[in-house]
Amino acid sequence: MSKQPEEFLPLSQATYYILLSLREIRHGYGIIKDVEEISRGEVIMGPGTLYGALSKLEKQNIITKAKNDDDDRRKYYELTNLGIQVLQLEFSRLKSLVENAKYIMKNMEG
Repeated sequence: MSKQPEEFLPLSQATYYILLSLREIRHGYGIIKDVEEISRGEVIMGPGTLYGALSKLEKQNIITKAKNDDDDRRKYYELTNLGIQVLQLEFSRLKSLVENAKYIMKNMEG
């Protein structure tokens, strides 16, 4: 029986950024560079972390290898429908955490 998208939450910071990066088809090095860019340098990912995460995400059917017509030895990845759902749910979860804390944090500043 396949898992529901909610069962994959919460995502680690690295996994969340990998899924964000796969908003378009990318290969490993492209993911590393994009994650660094979209996280504004907060997340610097090494190949070991990346490829371990990609392997796990592929086994979970959150991402899949993309078809590659070029004679390119690099592996390209893309989100599955499940992956898109997981990413959307995690975004909503994180947004809710921030929204719920805004008022409290504002009062703590004063």
